[in-house]
Amino acid sequence: MNNKRNIYIDNIDVDVAKKEYFDKLNIKAQWEEIDVVNSLGRVTFEAVYARLSSPNYNAAAMDGILVESAKTIGATEINPKTLEEGKDFLYINTGNPVVDPYDAVIMIEDVIQLGEGKVQILKAAHPWQHIRPIGEDIVATEMILPSKHKIRPIDIGALISGGIEKVRVYKKPKVGILPTGSEIIEDIKELETGKIIDSNSRVFEALTVEAGGLPKRYSPIEDDYEKIKEAVLKGVEENDMLLIGAGSSAGSKDYTANVIEELGEVIIHGVALKPGKPTILGIINGKPVMGIPGYPVSAYLVFETFVTPIILKYIGLKEEKDTFVDAIISKKITSTLKSRELIRVNLGYVKDKLIATPLSSGAGVTMSLVKADGIAIIPQSLEGVDAGGSVKVKLLKPLNRIKETLVSIGSHDMIMDILGDMVKLSSGHVGSMGGILAMKRGECHIAPIHLLDLETGEYNISYVERYFPGQKMALIKGVKRHQGFIVEKGNPKGIKDFSDLVREDVVYVNRQRGAGTRILLDYHLNKENIDPANIRGYDREMTTHMAVATAVKTGSASVGLGIYSAAKALDLDFIDIAYEDYDFLLPYELLEDERVKEFIRTLKSQEFKERVEALGGYGFENIGEIIIVK
Repeated sequence: MNNKRNIYIDNIDVDVAKKEYFDKLNIKAQWEEIDVVNSLGRVTFEAVYARLSSPNYNAAAMDGILVESAKTIGATEINPKTLEEGKDFLYINTGNPVVDPYDAVIMIEDVIQLGEGKVQILKAAHPWQHIRPIGEDIVATEMILPSKHKIRPIDIGALISGGIEKVRVYKKPKVGILPTGSEIIEDIKELETGKIIDSNSRVFEALTVEAGGLPKRYSPIEDDYEKIKEAVLKGVEENDMLLIGAGSSAGSKDYTANVIEELGEVIIHGVALKPGKPTILGIINGKPVMGIPGYPVSAYLVFETFVTPIILKYIGLKEEKDTFVDAIISKKITSTLKSRELIRVNLGYVKDKLIATPLSSGAGVTMSLVKADGIAIIPQSLEGVDAGGSVKVKLLKPLNRIKETLVSIGSHDMIMDILGDMVKLSSGHVGSMGGILAMKRGECHIAPIHLLDLETGEYNISYVERYFPGQKMALIKGVKRHQGFIVEKGNPKGIKDFSDLVREDVVYVNRQRGAGTRILLDYHLNKENIDPANIRGYDREMTTHMAVATAVKTGSASVGLGIYSAAKALDLDFIDIAYEDYDFLLPYELLEDERVKEFIRTLKSQEFKERVEALGGYGFENIGEIIIVK
């Protein structure tokens, strides 16, 4: 057994690593011959030339009569010509062959029926009128498709019309997918603490198919050097390339680099990509063998960066340049000069500005990719970008869809997920004050807020008046929601009120500065003369109510202030503190925007009410009503 710890991992620029690795790969593309009818999406290995002309005979292009054009000369409305069937003309339908000595078709609509096999025409026909000549569409021997062309549905029609039955296409590479890790399981029924369901290899399978390869997935291999080595040898033998999931970092159980080094060569171990740094690019028996990090987001981004381009090489296609757009970031991003950082974002247009709202940034947060409209690129040369700064974003969804999106930045609530399912909504969670500041910068259409006036005990209006003096604003009334203490089931700590938060056996989990829930907490602490410094966990900040509830559920906190629906969702207990107003701030003129009108209709709908009621802890008094604030 090899227990050597990988002490050192490189930090090579992504583009440099890619070039160095690809230059060492000697990929030899192969072809296979397949039936044209099964060729959709395949790539032509060589140019394809027509064997037949299309049409392969002169054919009528219209329903009508077939005539000799010379015999129609002189026909006019004043001087019509009479033609006799079988002598001067034949009836013909679209697609029928044109026979000698006829050379023109007159549309049936332009023919006057006289009866007894005679017709009258009011206009002369010119030679080859309404006739599709041989080869009008395709001429035998002409090129139908060039080489390295991805075959589309319309191409199949052209190939068949040109007399092609079989076509040579690039052979799809076989891509072996080998998950590793003693904690990895395949069957969800075996899930227990310390075990992880293998989802990455299923993503790799789908990405391989999408890129044009043939995936071959193997069952997970435990962290045993010899077993991994044996599986890698088999994977290399049976495939054109091999992907090894996890085990690429520098831990004592991370064997991938050592196995590749023993069986072949490690070209690169460690790239300046965040997430995705511990990537391994190796070669065994002349075939690409790659170690891909285990975190889902890292795995996806590394696949797209390194694996997809190699599959494309095998099937004769060049790597397409990504579509990048300039966007304004709605929330400060800190990054390191050590890596190129990839940030998942939601996108939406506010006036003529494209706004990018960062999603959860952890390398293990799969949902951030599911929800993302794009990936913001923070170059290795920058330490971060301030809110309002410009970023380059790689699009994951089409711009026309993004332009239809209503951009919401502000306080988090679970109802935002329901609204996002019912209307096109990009929702960024930066707290109520973060929403007000984003609105001031013109970076959102609406801002969900629930800000308690510490003097009057009222919600929202005084903050709008303070931050938007002289500007006509509107508040769309949202839901009334229960705020209270989220505690473990059965409330084992016996927490009843704010005074319990200073007990030594109680650990609190807080919301971020500027969040309405944080302001509510500070309001009550000030009211009861409680020093926040005496609360264990006061400085631990979460950006959503569900994150607070999860901290309590998993035992890392005893209590947190949040909404009832978050407690209910995780089967936790809830101690009621107050009802609060969760409303939507927007500029007055946006009330005429169709997206906003649809948003208000949705708020007032019975479907929305029923879905929110299922969460529990909400009231609907005055929902959808508009308050004008000057």
